[in-house]
Amino acid sequence: MSDFRIVTDSGSDLNRCMIDQLNISVVPLTVNFQGKSHPDSVDEGIHEFYDGLRAGEVATTSAINPTGWATEIEPILAAGQDVLVIGFSSGLSTTYQSAVIAAAELKEKYPARTIRVVDSLCASLGQGLLVWYACKKRDEGMSLNDLADWLENNKLHLCHWFTVDDLMFLKRGGRVSAATALVGTMLQIKPVLHVDDEGHLINISKVRGRKASIEAIAKKLGELGLPGENSTVFICHGDCIEDAQHLASIVKERYGVKEVFIGHVGTVIGSHSGPGTLALFFLGEHR
Repeated sequence: MSDFRIVTDSGSDLNRCMIDQLNISVVPLTVNFQGKSHPDSVDEGIHEFYDGLRAGEVATTSAINPTGWATEIEPILAAGQDVLVIGFSSGLSTTYQSAVIAAAELKEKYPARTIRVVDSLCASLGQGLLVWYACKKRDEGMSLNDLADWLENNKLHLCHWFTVDDLMFLKRGGRVSAATALVGTMLQIKPVLHVDDEGHLINISKVRGRKASIEAIAKKLGELGLPGENSTVFICHGDCIEDAQHLASIVKERYGVKEVFIGHVGTVIGSHSGPGTLALFFLGEHR
């Protein structure tokens, strides 16, 4: 067993099987849906959640506060392990800042322990892929501080390329205007988005139709992917598994990807991106 534990949050959209496989801890954000508050999840009730969004129900979300982080981290410190936190992009949530606050308070209580907090500047399975790489480095014997430094040096090579199927969800979040959403919906315009170096979701271009949008994000792997570094890539989807499988087949056949991990967009991120979201994550020359 390593002498430190990796802790992330549910903004990483890792499923329970992957969390157990990686041997990490995950702190959940919160989604408020159908009059109740639920821990963010990609597992329980995910299909019902997207069905509700399709039916016009509205979901709101809440970040993790310092107490939420401390509740997970303190028992690890008390048991004698150090902690490496990999947090949801500060450009999209206050979750990372809350982790910094919690770490500072716990450091006073456990001065002999090391706590490093890394702002992933990533989201969804982009964050999940960064965590996956961190766990590989940990298992190869990399120390906590060296691993934290590796994450800081490499996180801006973690490429996120998205498309969404329903512009109205981006309109609610202020990503596009009401007029753009209305006209785009009528003309079947699909945006191509990515997460930039500040961890913000940015609209890059528009294409006509779903097929073209899937092609557009697949091509980014060919344009930006680091040779030899993308035998494994991650894909996430907002309850559109057939599209995710189609994207996986493209990157395998065209770019030599050996393994693709496909997972759902969780309830928190899905509240803002909507059903039909599709994203590709890989290591690249730059974002």
